[in-house]
Amino acid sequence: MSISSRFSVGIHILSLIELNKNTVNTSESIAESVNTNAAVIRKIMGMLKKADLITVQPGVAGIQFARDYAEITLLDVYNAVHVVKDNELFSVHSNPNPNCIVGQTIQGSVEHYFHRAQRAMEDELKTMTIKDVIDDMRRDVQS
Repeated sequence: MSISSRFSVGIHILSLIELNKNTVNTSESIAESVNTNAAVIRKIMGMLKKADLITVQPGVAGIQFARDYAEITLLDVYNAVHVVKDNELFSVHSNPNPNCIVGQTIQGSVEHYFHRAQRAMEDELKTMTIKDVIDDMRRDVQS
């Protein structure tokens, strides 16, 4: 199991908005870049809009940042696209054998470790911005 691809698609959309800012970005053109269906892009753009990361003018192909992309963290995107619920990045199997010493205690024993790991990941995502991703892309293209 992995984190929903909505996360990377959200980053992809936001990156395209900046890198193609002199072009008209439509859900169809973004879908072509992501290699998915335009309906998927519209759904994720709706999530980004609801989180106040972008503004969208339907019918005009007007997609813009709602705030400076240098201030949009990867955690903002992660939360916007509902990758996972709070403290549910890692899950513990739900029906361990209650007659087994490990089965009796596994859930309570590992849950707090999982929560700590998720918090650490989210704290790291707070330090990374869409600008960082775009800067990396620009460097990669130049090399």
